[in-house]
Order: sequence, then C-alpha cells, then structure tokens
Amino acid sequence: MGSIALKVLKDLLPDYIIIRHTVPGIKDLPGEAKRLIDYGCDGIITLGWVGSKQVDKYSYIALSVGLVMLSILSGKIIIDVTVHEDESNDPNELKKIAIERAKAHAENLAILIKEGGEGLVKKAGQGIRQGYENAGPL
Repeated sequence: MGSIALKVLKDLLPDYIIIRHTVPGIKDLPGEAKRLIDYGCDGIITLGWVGSKQVDKYSYIALSVGLVMLSILSGKIIIDVTVHEDESNDPNELKKIAIERAKAHAENLAILIKEGGEGLVKKAGQGIRQGYENAGPL
C-alpha cells in the first residue's frame, strides 16, 4: 500500500517533499501523524491493515479516534486508509482492495492539498468506492 500511495503522491505533487514513515502497528499512527504535522506537513495519509479479531477492531477504533481528534485539533488533512482483513476471504481480493484504496485515497489527498476543500466536490454524490466497484450516482 505504501509504495502505491507514494508513487501516486510523487506523480501528482511533484513540487512537494513526500515523507514516508513506518510504524510498528496501527495504534502508533496517530502519534507519528502528530510528529509529521509538527514537522510541517500539509497533509497526512495513513495506511494500515486491520486483522479480523475483536482486539484488532478495538485497535482500529483507537487509531480512528486518535486521527479524527488530531485532524480536528491541528486543522490538517488526515486521510485514514485501512483494509480490514475480514472484508474478503480471498487474499487476491484483499490485495486488489488494498491497491485500489491506497491509490484512490492518495489521489484524494493530492486533490485536497492542491485545490482545498472544494477539490472533491466533483466526486460528491457519484457513489465512488475505494477498493470496490462504484455504486454510481445517487
């Protein structure tokens, strides 16, 4: 996921410095995101894989709440990209979901950084899904 998001961001934001950090587990993402914001980053994309056990889901809730609070308090764009292991029993399908989701959300981050909050208006109401077939316009 990381290499895909990195390529998309480098392609779409050639004048930006793209920083990639890796953490031991998903619960560590909010703290690292805070350090990157303190460093001066304009936006953050976090990438994670959530296991299928209940404890993994609790870790994801902690991660999600942490990122939401950080985004609110910092005023920075933070996009959380996660794949949940129980989204599919097929490893190939999970890989496809991970690739498509990382790519689509990296594109969204680039749009938001370049165009601001209005940048994604054209996608609103179109039923666009990251990692799955689009649902179509509403």
